Order: sequence, then C-alpha cells, then structure tokens
Amino acid sequence: MTTLSIPLPPGLRRASSWRRWSLWILLGVLVVALLVTLVYLAARYEASVAQANVERDVADALSDMRSALTRNVQELQALQSGHPSRETWRAHADTLLRQHREWVRLEWRGPGLELLAEVDSPFRTPVFERLGRANSLPEIQQACTTARRLSSHAYARSHFVPQADGLGLELMELCLPQVDVGRLTGFVVATYSLTDLLATQVGPQMGRSQEISFTEADGTRLAMHGLARRGLRVFSAQQLLDLPGNTMVLRMDSWRRSEPDLFPNVLTALVTVMSIALVTVLFMLGHDTRRRLRVEQDLADALAFRKAMEDSLVTGLRARDLQGRTTYVNPAFCQMVGFSAEELLGQGNPAPYWPPERAEEYGKRQAVRLTGGNRPPREGFESVFMRKDGTRFPVLIIEAPLINAQGLQTGWMSAVLDISEQRRVEELSRASHERLQATARLATVGEMASLLSHELNQPLAAIASYANGSINLLQHTPAPAPDLQVAMRRIAEQADRAGRVIKSVHDFVRRRDQAREAVTAQGLLDAILPLVNLQARKLGVRVESRLPDGLPRVLCDRTMVEQVLLNLARNAMQAMDEAHVAQPELVIQVRATAATEAGRRWLEFSVADCGPGIAEEVKQQLFTPFFTTKAEGMGLGLSLCRTVVEQHGGQLVFEPNQPQGTIFRFTLPAQMA
Repeated sequence: MTTLSIPLPPGLRRASSWRRWSLWILLGVLVVALLVTLVYLAARYEASVAQANVERDVADALSDMRSALTRNVQELQALQSGHPSRETWRAHADTLLRQHREWVRLEWRGPGLELLAEVDSPFRTPVFERLGRANSLPEIQQACTTARRLSSHAYARSHFVPQADGLGLELMELCLPQVDVGRLTGFVVATYSLTDLLATQVGPQMGRSQEISFTEADGTRLAMHGLARRGLRVFSAQQLLDLPGNTMVLRMDSWRRSEPDLFPNVLTALVTVMSIALVTVLFMLGHDTRRRLRVEQDLADALAFRKAMEDSLVTGLRARDLQGRTTYVNPAFCQMVGFSAEELLGQGNPAPYWPPERAEEYGKRQAVRLTGGNRPPREGFESVFMRKDGTRFPVLIIEAPLINAQGLQTGWMSAVLDISEQRRVEELSRASHERLQATARLATVGEMASLLSHELNQPLAAIASYANGSINLLQHTPAPAPDLQVAMRRIAEQADRAGRVIKSVHDFVRRRDQAREAVTAQGLLDAILPLVNLQARKLGVRVESRLPDGLPRVLCDRTMVEQVLLNLARNAMQAMDEAHVAQPELVIQVRATAATEAGRRWLEFSVADCGPGIAEEVKQQLFTPFFTTKAEGMGLGLSLCRTVVEQHGGQLVFEPNQPQGTIFRFTLPAQMA
C-alpha cells in the first residue's frame, strides 16, 4: 500500500505557519501575563506581611517601654523609703544608675526644689558639666508642678543639652513627689536620655534590623536607635506614648535590601518554575546562537591579546617544526637579528642568522635535537648569532617542546635573549674588582713603606760592615783567606735577606690574572710571613703558626688568598697595638674539616688575636664597603676579603676569642684526591 503525499498550496502553508506562530505568540503572552500577575500579587502580599510585622513590633516595643517606665518609678519610690540620710541616698542612687543606663542623673530636691543631693551616671561625663543645671530648671519645675497636681509622678517635655564633643543629648525629666502623712517633703528627679532609653528598653534584635525613634506629633525627630537607612522599600509604623505631663510618638522604620520575595508559597513557586521552563525552551535556540557568537568574539579577543603580548615582548620568540623550518618569529626576534619575518619564515638549515664559521656545528646540534636526543637544559644554553650586517652577538636560548591539542610534539619553541649587554657589564665588574684588589694591595704596601725601610737598614748595615771588614783584611799581606770567606758569605746572606723582603712586596703588589691552582697551606703562609713579621717586630707582637701534617692542597687564586691572610693579620696586630695589650700574640692556624655528604673537603684558616674584641654596634656593619673604625682606613679590606672567600665558595665569619680578642675564620675548597 502506497501513501501519497499531497503538498499544500503556498497560501495554505503560509496560513498554517501563521496560525502556529500565532499560537506560540499567544502562549508567550499568556505566560508573561501570568508571571507578571504572580509577581504583583506576591509583592503585594509580602508588603502587607512586612507592614503588619512592623506594626506588631512597634506595639510590642511600646508595651515594653511602658512596663519599663513603670518599674523605674517603683524603684525610685523605693529609693526614698525609710528616711535615708544624704550619704545613704547617694549610695543607693549610684547603685540604681549602674543598673539603668537610660538615667544620666538622679537628684533629691526639697519642697522648694532646692537641691539636697545628686548623683551622675558613671557611664558618661556629667551632662550638665558644661552649661550647668540652671538651664534645665524650667523643665524640672514643669514636671514637679504637674506631679504635685496629680499627686503622682509626672514627666516634662524633652529638651536638648549640648555636649563638649560637638553633639548633644535629648533629655526628659521625671519628677516623683515625696509625701509623708499627707505632707509634701520633697521630690526625686530622674533625668532620662531618650537615646539610651531606646537602646536599653527595646529588644536588641529590633535594633539590628530596624530604626526606632522618638518623634513629636509634628514629626520632629527627638532620638534614634538602630541601623541607618538601606534598601529599596521602607515600612513604617508609629504608636503614641502618652505619659503623665508629656506625649511622644514611638516610630519604627524597617528597610528591605531588595524587593519582596517573589515566591511566598510553594504553589506560586511551582507555577512560576513551570512557566519559566516553558519560556526557556522558546529562547534556547536564540541563546545558543548568541553563545556561539560570544565564543567567536572571545576567541578573536584572545588571539588579539596574545598577538599584542608577543609584539610587546623584548624576548625573541622562534618556533620551528620537526624538519627544522622556522614557522613563527615575533617582532623582537626580527629586531634582534635584523631580518624581517618574511626573510625568516620557512627557512631551514642553515639559518640566515647563523655565523658561517659555526653553521656546521649548529646544524649537527639541531639534527640531534630534532631526532629526540640531547634535550636542551631547562636553564637554557648560550650561543652566538649574527645580525644582517654581519656583527656577532651572544644569546641565551631556552627551548621547550611545542605540543598541540592532541598531546603530540609538532616542533620546538625557543625564547632568545640578547646577553651582549650582560656580558659587557660582567666584564666591567670583573675589571673594576681587579682594580679594587690592586688598589688595596698598593695601599697596604704604602702603609708598610716605613717598616720596609727599617727592616732593610739591618741587612744593608750588615753588608756595609762586612764589606769594610773585608777591605781591612785585604790591606794585610797576606790576607787571611778564611776570614775573607766568612765575610763574603755574610755579605751574600744579608743581600739575599734584603732581596727576599723586596721580592715579597713585589710579588704581592704585582697584578696577575685570576688563576686557581693547587697550593699548600704552608706555601700561602710562607708568602705572607715576611710581610707579617715586618710589622710584628715593630709592634712587638709574637706570631705563631699552627699547621698539622698531612693537610691537602687548597684550590684557590693564590694572590687573592694571600691578600686575605695579610689583611686579617695586619688588622689583628693593629687592634692589639691600639688597645696597648701587654703581651700581644697572633695565632694563624689551618685545619682540615670533615668530608661533606658529597665527599668534598674544606680547609679552615683562622687568625686569632688577644685584642679588645669587636663592639656590638660595629658587628652589624663590619663587612659593609667603606665602613671603617680607623682614622686613615679605606673601609674596603674586610669587604674585599669576604668577596674573595665567597668567590671561592667559602665563608668568612668571626667570633670572640677566649679569654679576650677575636677570631676570623674562612674556608677554602681542598683539592680532590
């Protein structure tokens, strides 16, 4: 059986489509109308509930306020029972004031309102201290006149009293007459602070969510307690507080942060959710289209952001595929090598920026890397590139695999840094450091010039004496050969002694390139002891060196380490000389430390003196460049010493010597066996 499909005429198709869309539009209008009606009814219902809650709260607050005022009157009546003395009255009044923060003052007045006793609240500065009590007498007279007429307590109208802090208090006077056997004997006057009355007599929960205030009949606000105004809607209620002699309005305002809730009951919520679900289905297609457009816009923004970020970098970026062809370069890389992006993209080996003399080496290294071996170090490696004009410059290259979204490596991404400026700064720093070392050595020799002249006088005088003796011996005929031999030998010994002194100074001052060599500790001490002994003999210092047998050689720059030892020894001898030590002694000691976990050993050199030690205020700045305690010092000695030791991987420290003095210790790496 075959089913025939008869197409509808175009007019009928348009009419059917129009009916279908009309039904959807009508359904949408009905849903929107239902939602609007539900929202309106829910809002009206919640507003009425909120208003009823505020009215109930203000009625409860008014009831609490009246009960509290009645209890206060009863406590004031008990205050006057038993004909108390003034001292007893003040004690009881002070107790009441500590229990009632709403009272700022209690007074005992006579029949003519003369003041017999008064007590101020301990919780604040006396409110009448600034302007006195006389300004409030009309209110007291009003309250007491009304109380005498009513034969009961009475209140006066509130009045404002300025305070020293620029603000003020709204106060209300309560007058309670004292009657003894039908005869008026006096009054008790209690002064209320309306603000504190609200704070103490209204529940704290109300004060957290609402604003409560006393107002006059015309709406003038007298006192307020609670939160400041916040939110979109205000619900207000007020009740009349009718007191004997005074009438006020208790007003309560409640604010909501937003409009009333849309779902006051489950049925309304269910209908609303179903309606929203229906409307959501109608707008799904439009939402999906808008989301796709938004994603495309976000992708375009992300690409633009990445492009702007890459263009602003000063680090060159280069990407290569697995065949070694350049697939991407940023403007910083093009500016670094002097080639445009068109000249670099698609280029293989050799790259235009490779120096021709190193092209073969770079090609082999890249071939090994592209095959998966010889992964570059994480911290990068140094190389040399060539600019378009042929100049060479050093670079630091940091490479990482280029991984696609499927987790497969498609090439290598390189970050290239031009380090020519860094190399220039390092060379300037090295040259400056060497000049400082030479300057320090020259300054040391200059200070020792007087010592050298004194030391050289002895061998030169001995040479002259032996020479004159030899001339006298030669005048005899025949000349005694044994005596002449002895004289000649002495002349040679003294000349060698003078030569050794001069050679020591020459070797120390002579500037040499940095070169680390394996040197014995004894050899280091032998090089500086002649210079140390020069100063030691002049200052009367006994020098002792302690070196155990079997010490390993130390791997160091000999000239720099000799300068460190000489500086520490000279500082120690000068410190003992300035302190006028009776028996100055300098001890230079070398010992080997235990091997570390890595199997490396160190030699520890120590220079100890018995001087005055180092003051506490000097210890913090001892190694600071250009800091010195000497009148003619440069302040570079100890700073250079620490720099030299740290360049060798060691550490220079100091500690007190027992019973007095200071010990400087530094370590140098020992030669591996």
